Amino acid sequence: MSLPRTAATDAMWRAFKEARGVAGERHDVVRFGDGPAMADELLALCLAGTKRATASLLREYGPEAPVPQVGDHVVVLDGRGEPRCIWRTIRVDVAPLCAVDEAFARDEGEGDRTRASWLELHNRYFADQAAREGFAMHEEIETVFERFVLVWPPEAADE
Repeated sequence: MSLPRTAATDAMWRAFKEARGVAGERHDVVRFGDGPAMADELLALCLAGTKRATASLLREYGPEAPVPQVGDHVVVLDGRGEPRCIWRTIRVDVAPLCAVDEAFARDEGEGDRTRASWLELHNRYFADQAAREGFAMHEEIETVFERFVLVWPPEAADE
């Protein structure tokens, strides 16, 4: 789910656009996880090159927050809300949570990077979200599987 833009996220976006010659203003602002510690942990995996995918529930999207599309840019915040990197989405699949495969689990970079570990971690995370938000969690829940490449800052970029 996209977060509000700030002067700091706007400054990072402008620096990226000017350096890379990117046209347009469309970008999202996100923070990994459900709190500062998880945000920092997952951001560190991203910056290290271990994490190149993320998953979210389809129910989180709608008219105000469209499902990610190939070519989208995302400014990623750390646990304090400071922008740290930008990714470009390279693939989006929507499928049941239980349809995750070994390749996606490895690319998401969490736990021991196996499908079994991925399912355990994400079932727990989404069950907690379901309890907070009052929806039914099940293994067939529609999930957005998003793959990305880092494009900013230059020292962390994949391109």
